[in-house]
Amino acid sequence: MSTTTASLLSQRVRNMEESATLRMAQLGREVMAQGHDVISLSLGEPDFDTPDHIKEAAKKALDAGQTKYTPVSGTLELRKAISEKFKRENKLDYAPSQIVVSNGAKQSIANICFALLDEGDEAVILAPFWVSYSAMVEVAGGKPVIVGAGIDQDYKVTPAAIRDAITDRTKFILFSSPCNPTGSVYTADELEAIAKMLADFPDVYVVSDEIYEHINFTGDHASIGTFPEVKDRTITVNGFSKGFAMTGWRLGYIGGPQDIADACTKLQGQNTSGANSIAQAAGAHALNTDLAPTVAMKEAFARRRELIIDGLEKIEGMKVNRPQGAFYLFPDVSAFFGKSDGETTIKDADELAEYLLVKAHVATVGGGAFGAADCLRISYAASEEQLKQAVERIASALGTLS
Repeated sequence: MSTTTASLLSQRVRNMEESATLRMAQLGREVMAQGHDVISLSLGEPDFDTPDHIKEAAKKALDAGQTKYTPVSGTLELRKAISEKFKRENKLDYAPSQIVVSNGAKQSIANICFALLDEGDEAVILAPFWVSYSAMVEVAGGKPVIVGAGIDQDYKVTPAAIRDAITDRTKFILFSSPCNPTGSVYTADELEAIAKMLADFPDVYVVSDEIYEHINFTGDHASIGTFPEVKDRTITVNGFSKGFAMTGWRLGYIGGPQDIADACTKLQGQNTSGANSIAQAAGAHALNTDLAPTVAMKEAFARRRELIIDGLEKIEGMKVNRPQGAFYLFPDVSAFFGKSDGETTIKDADELAEYLLVKAHVATVGGGAFGAADCLRISYAASEEQLKQAVERIASALGTLS
């Protein structure tokens, strides 16, 4: 009896969900290949180029022959730069030995999941959440426990809700601030309240994804690892993709307790070894030099945020809040569910995203994969002209639904 290739694949791969953001990006490319002008607002990627001084540092490293394997946890130069950055910008005290550099923050979080989770262990994930969080927990054998908040709460989960989700199998809580997909930012007071609640659960780690810290419109990024109740069990995740427009360089890192850093290094040593040597040299230079290009990028995103909020707020049925960070809007679009243009009836946000791609040629992402089925993630990492056109197209397409 013959077997199909698919039936020979592991159960974990067959059970794994495809990344919704990457799927919509692919669908957008397919529609574009049909000759349509697609405005892509689906991927979490700054549309700015990597600043010149960072690219020059990479060229110098290349010319200097820095092309060999690096230590698994990262070059000492970069880990020292990250350690100083943590102290200077975040008031976090991680020694270079407590830092692990990886091939993007995504690998950093995957390392943490495999380092901490045994079969059946639980990870409390604050929702809405980045699409890969739950998948990474599951492939590591863990169980995602989703705790959510809606748009009326600015998508921020309360300490009481987190407390109710913690069991004797909980290994860590995982969240991002500024948040992908909502753009919400937890204030220092809100993080302190969570930290104080977690004082009652000394065996629960905190995984804080701060990859969007430099795209924060409040002027005051707060790190939960600064609070004494969780200082010694917080794993802070960060990287270069968002704040330095270095998505293709694949460079992320963690700072955490020494045993966690050692475990992540052990895992990475068997999976990928050290990150790209040239990227690491460029990353160290990025942290040690002027942040003026990063600040200019943040200011551009702030202008775009106002532009797209102003446009979407005028669309009847589109419920929009005012996120304080990242470069996403996450409107509640449930008012359009059950409506039809005569050919297509919208069932949920995922179908609405596909409808907007086909009818308006604007690529967005449905909120189901982010743990919020009533919402739509819209990235405003695009030019102001593209955003104006996108809003007009979205308004026109939604106007045909009744």
